[in-house]
Amino acid sequence: MSVFGNYAHYYDLLYRDKDYVGEAEFIHNLIKTHAPNSQDILELGCGTGNHATLLAKTGYHLHGVDLSQEMLHRANERLSQCPQELAARLQFTQGDIREVRLNKTFDVILSLFHVISYQTTNQDLLAALTTAKKHLKPGGIFIFDVWYGPAVLTQPPTVRVKRLEDELIQVTRIAEPVMYPNENLVDVNYHIFIKDKISGTVDELRETHTMRYLFKSEIELLLSELQMQLIESQEWLTNQQPGFNTWGVYFVVKS
Repeated sequence: MSVFGNYAHYYDLLYRDKDYVGEAEFIHNLIKTHAPNSQDILELGCGTGNHATLLAKTGYHLHGVDLSQEMLHRANERLSQCPQELAARLQFTQGDIREVRLNKTFDVILSLFHVISYQTTNQDLLAALTTAKKHLKPGGIFIFDVWYGPAVLTQPPTVRVKRLEDELIQVTRIAEPVMYPNENLVDVNYHIFIKDKISGTVDELRETHTMRYLFKSEIELLLSELQMQLIESQEWLTNQQPGFNTWGVYFVVKS
């Protein structure tokens, strides 16, 4: 089972406070700035399809790819509830972003919510960037965000507890990090408790998500290997200059 196996069932609840509407608007503005005539978008690591659905409402055609069958099941559930006109602009495919080849090119490629930081080796990173390059139309753009190295090292991750509930379940998630400075990696060890509010039973899940924090200079080096060019790099959602307190940084790339 993938790293998101059981996690997918509770993913939307855990991230219901995430501003997907604001993020979709932010992405739309980036596209209008850097590739204003774009129509087709490929999302690498689409998760449960939140961003894709919101962007499709703006008029784009979205093809989402994700490794997790569980995530895609929830994405297709979302798709089945969409009006027919909207559903016609959405498609979801199972695949590894390091290897998938769709034999089609797109105006825009997205990889959001730190999907690129899940590529933990240089080979993984190059493979994921190669997938983006091979699916990008001439003049198209690739937008992705990462855990930003200067902030991770200045403000190291700490133990965090998150509690949420809906009408059916209560979820408590404990995140305990372990850092590996020589590999630029962080293991985020999740301990999740899910309580059924009707029966009172409690399920426990344990998962480890390994994340790589990245630096602008190494991203530029990796891009140069593929003859791709970084054209913008700012703090996610604010467009401020990244610094020692900027955990989330986005990059806009052209090939």
